[in-house]
Amino acid sequence: MPIIELQTKIRSSPEICFDLSASIELHQISTHRTKERAIAGKTSGIIHLGETVTWEAIHFGIKQRLTSVITQYNRPLHFRDEQVKGAFKSFKHDHFFEQQGEFVIVTDRFDFESPLGIFGKLFNALVLTNYLKRFLLERNAVIKEYAESGKWTGLIN
Repeated sequence: MPIIELQTKIRSSPEICFDLSASIELHQISTHRTKERAIAGKTSGIIHLGETVTWEAIHFGIKQRLTSVITQYNRPLHFRDEQVKGAFKSFKHDHFFEQQGEFVIVTDRFDFESPLGIFGKLFNALVLTNYLKRFLLERNAVIKEYAESGKWTGLIN
């Protein structure tokens, strides 16, 4: 199973970074390129333990739907979302928040598995892993921008 692990250094608090990461609105802002929007389950606000959200987005020119559930939730240190329905065979996305001085180290750990056996493994190696890494980096850049600029107050107050 491929694993992507990224760290982003943000001058903020773990609470703000956690809430931005769990915000439906911030997710939609950060994924504007793929036209991602929440269409079922929790469709606004901050998602919590046991809640689901169904996202509709365009990836690789194809409209897709993905439903995930929050399976672990320990604010402001960690939460996990897991796919319950969608294109992946499986995925688990852990979000960790660790204060280090005036910064928060936000760590994303994304474990995923594609369907289609050997063809899925080949697609992961050639395309999907880099695509997902870029997707997460873009999302984290928006979280960083909102957390460090004070724009977060309009989203999570």
